[in-house]
Amino acid sequence: MLIPIRCFACGSVISAKWEEYKKRIDAGEDPKKVLDDLKVKRYCCRSMLISNIDLMKDIATFGSQ
Repeated sequence: MLIPIRCFACGSVISAKWEEYKKRIDAGEDPKKVLDDLKVKRYCCRSMLISNIDLMKDIATFGSQ
C-alpha cells in the first residue's frame, strides 16, 4: 500500500516523513522515538505511519507481464 500524502483525519502532510521513518525502523529503532524525532505529534498521523504496510515490492512484480 502506498502511504497517503495527507493524513485522512487532520490533513497534515505525512508522506514526506515516510522514507526516513521506514529507514530508521528497518535499522531497529523504537517507533515512538522515531516519530518524536520526526515531530509527528498527532495520534492520527502516528497511527497512519505505524499501521502502513509497505507492499510496493510485492505489487510491482504484477505490473510486468
